[in-house]
Amino acid sequence: MKDYLPDWAHPWLELITLGLQIVLIIAAALLLRALVVRIITRLVRSHNLPLELIVGGRRFTSIVVFTSVVLLVLDRFNVSGAVLWTAITGFATVAAVAFFAAWSVLSNIFCAVLIYTTRPFRLHDHIEILENGDKPGLGGEVLDIRLIYTTIRETLPGREPTLLQVPNSLFFQRLLRVRIVDGELPPLHS
Repeated sequence: MKDYLPDWAHPWLELITLGLQIVLIIAAALLLRALVVRIITRLVRSHNLPLELIVGGRRFTSIVVFTSVVLLVLDRFNVSGAVLWTAITGFATVAAVAFFAAWSVLSNIFCAVLIYTTRPFRLHDHIEILENGDKPGLGGEVLDIRLIYTTIRETLPGREPTLLQVPNSLFFQRLLRVRIVDGELPPLHS
């Protein structure tokens, strides 16, 4: 084939071949997608199925076809699909583990923001976190509200006072009782 091309095209032959292969892959993918979408549209209309199936079918077909196009084009550049798949799944696994590891910390930080903005209790309020409506739970005076924990001084009769560091998310998972001190209700709104 090199004999039929001019001398200036010989160094570009591999690049031209690669470009033509990529153009053919994309053209075939576009034709395949159009054909599948047309078949889906005819099936939906002939069987009186919901029109939403056409939209869903188009999206699914587009995802499958264009993912295949990307893999085929990368294969033309000698990038292995297995290596690419391994890299993507490895990254997804690490991201999922990192997300779950950080979830409780992020949850407590978000709950701290909610405590600051909604103010279910304030510093020096006497609160109690109830397990059930009738069982007493953790409680005491609020000494500090931080991003992750709220520090409560628990004073039980016959015991020395202890400090409890309660995760902020616990205040939104349990029933909270704010005790009235000196007959004065804490303000409900700031």
